[in-house]
Amino acid sequence: MSKRFSERILDFLRQPEYRPMEARRLARTMGIAEAEYGDFHDAVDALRRVGRVVLGSGNAVMLPQPRGEVVGTYRANPRGFGFVVPDQPTVHGDLFIAPGASLDAVTGDTVLCRVVRRGKREGKEAFGGQIIRVIKRGNSRFVGQLRQEGGIWFVQPDGNTLHVPIMVGDVGAKACHAGDQVVVEIIRYPSEGKPAKGVIAERLGKSGQVGVDLLSIIRQYDLPDEFSDEAMLDARAASDSFDADAAMAERVDLSDQMIITIDPDDARDFDDAISLERLKPASGRAGGAKGASKRGGEAVWELGVHIADVSTFVREGGALNEEAGTRGTSVYFPGFVVPMLPEVLSNGLCSLQEGEPRLCKSVFIRYDHAGNVAGTRFANTVIRSTKRLTYREATAVLEGKKGRLPKNVVDLLQRMDALARIIQRRRLAEGMIVLELPEVELIFNENGQVTDAQPADTSFSHTIIEMFMVEANEAVARLLEGLSVPFLRRVHGEPDEASLEALAKMLRAAGWAVPKKLAPEDLQRLLTPMQGKPEGYALSLAVLKSMQMAEYSPAPIGHFALGSKCYTHFTSPIRRYPDLMVHRLLELHLTRQLKAHKRGGHEGAPDEVELKDWGRRLSFAARQAENAEREYRTLKILQLLTRKIGDEFEGVVTGVTNFGLFVQHPRFLIDGLLRLENMTDDWWEVDMNTGRVSGERTRQVFAMGSKIKVRIAEVDLSARQLGLRLGEEAMRKERQHGPSGRDVRGDRARGKSKKRKGESKRGRYRRR
Repeated sequence: MSKRFSERILDFLRQPEYRPMEARRLARTMGIAEAEYGDFHDAVDALRRVGRVVLGSGNAVMLPQPRGEVVGTYRANPRGFGFVVPDQPTVHGDLFIAPGASLDAVTGDTVLCRVVRRGKREGKEAFGGQIIRVIKRGNSRFVGQLRQEGGIWFVQPDGNTLHVPIMVGDVGAKACHAGDQVVVEIIRYPSEGKPAKGVIAERLGKSGQVGVDLLSIIRQYDLPDEFSDEAMLDARAASDSFDADAAMAERVDLSDQMIITIDPDDARDFDDAISLERLKPASGRAGGAKGASKRGGEAVWELGVHIADVSTFVREGGALNEEAGTRGTSVYFPGFVVPMLPEVLSNGLCSLQEGEPRLCKSVFIRYDHAGNVAGTRFANTVIRSTKRLTYREATAVLEGKKGRLPKNVVDLLQRMDALARIIQRRRLAEGMIVLELPEVELIFNENGQVTDAQPADTSFSHTIIEMFMVEANEAVARLLEGLSVPFLRRVHGEPDEASLEALAKMLRAAGWAVPKKLAPEDLQRLLTPMQGKPEGYALSLAVLKSMQMAEYSPAPIGHFALGSKCYTHFTSPIRRYPDLMVHRLLELHLTRQLKAHKRGGHEGAPDEVELKDWGRRLSFAARQAENAEREYRTLKILQLLTRKIGDEFEGVVTGVTNFGLFVQHPRFLIDGLLRLENMTDDWWEVDMNTGRVSGERTRQVFAMGSKIKVRIAEVDLSARQLGLRLGEEAMRKERQHGPSGRDVRGDRARGKSKKRKGESKRGRYRRR
């Protein structure tokens, strides 16, 4: 065995952020040269033979699981079962927890789980689990509606964390009434034969009142909606003590240059601005830092990405910095923001407002004709935004509707459009994945109630800014990596072979032409022809589910979806704490304070152990923010759909489960559930391996991307669920003649509809 590799391999596999991968990809990720791969492979094989590593699905290399026990996070399902997601990768992956084997665990709890064998499936050993101890509660407070039935008071929790009612007493102590939204503190978790029990901690208001829904989501996700007095004092002191003249004297003055911002209509914090010059050939200017591109082309563009210098105002060691680090991110709801920083900074000195001098950290990137990077440089700067534009205004200009905008602004927008398209082509060729996952824009009336929803604007002006921000993030990551500085990266690993194999099966069942062996580089080739089609969303969603989650980590993994080998977050320090951490490292570099320490690491910079801990915490904060934003939008759309019960629509199947189909509404972009028992009178067979539902008699087949006419049957606001039934036309046709047009009444009379196991009053089904 090549001993020089064995300990390196084991150390890498022990990292919390490691995700199982096959040996060849593991070698690439660890930076092993191709010439050394033979020795590396021998080391992996030797470790496997002595039991120090095991090979999982797709020959993924991972550490063995000791003692038949797993520590992980529990995820419950309303139907009684659940899953434990192990904290460390295991040979068996997520563990199925059967009804009755979950102890009193609820979603989000950290649990100790005993691994049990469940026989074999498709020739492979199947594993399940039994929870034997709850190590740490994920949540002790829940939000829901207070109800009374038969003299018993209980709270029905919102969302999908806890699916059972919580019994409460003495509701008068908080002056609560039936129908109120409340926060309840659990004092006994649900277990076999015993209901959950709790006490009301806070009354939020009457369910349905303006603002109560938003407050409920904020409490549900434990979002801090007020800053501490100490943090506010820090923010005001930073603002009051700011000496603009002194700061500007030490910076590159760009205040006379053409620089613009482009943001949503309702944006208030502007943390990025753009400048762009077309360079003259042979002017000598292309020589800059690393003048020629990696492919030898001459630099013809210089892009300036100017980011608000938040690190000047939020200093390490202060109460404001501590609170910003705890929050981790701003949370954006329609019409309301839970900010990471107080507004005196986020909407004041740190915001790149039109006509106001502002401090920035600027990245200048030069490109050749093909959009290859020809050189980069960095600077502390002062800018003065020439014009604040919205995406709608930028789109109008690019469509030829220039309005009254000055010519120099119009010219800049046209240059930005040209360069962004060149960069996009290059990035697509390098493997960038573009998923079609549209969102909706909620329309509110003057009373704060949602009256309608429409697809959000996805014009190319958004892509312009996205391309430039990605390029700036990548440029800063390359700089820090070149300096050998540990830093917090934004990482996104490749899909593993097992996920790609499962995706390929599902797509083939849905009728898509898929290569015999689906590789990561095939994904964008599948997605491109489907852009703009109703099935495009379903395909993008399937691809997304096959991918790993992006997260923050110092591990040099790269970002698969962006086709980037080295990536970080730098461009949004007003709203993301990881960006602020990267700004501080860039400041150390710009002021020549970034010095390597004799014992490793760099003076004044976090080490890898610190960064791993930050990565876990900030990844969790980012997921919480995303989940809160998504759930609020879902709730508001469901409230709108309560007024549309009975409406029919032709939707697209976005998911197949062993209990029904998820169908997306084409206008409101929300998924509803059509349960198998509510489908036509047929014997439905579910094949979870291929994601297909087939009717034995009707010969109907539904899979990812299938179109189907359904109607809105019910809306469950507490559970955040939309219930569907088949459209009336399909139901009427089935009752009279069956979907194939054949009169089925004689068959029923002759007893051919004899019930079998799994049969309901309407649909009958079995599951594979």
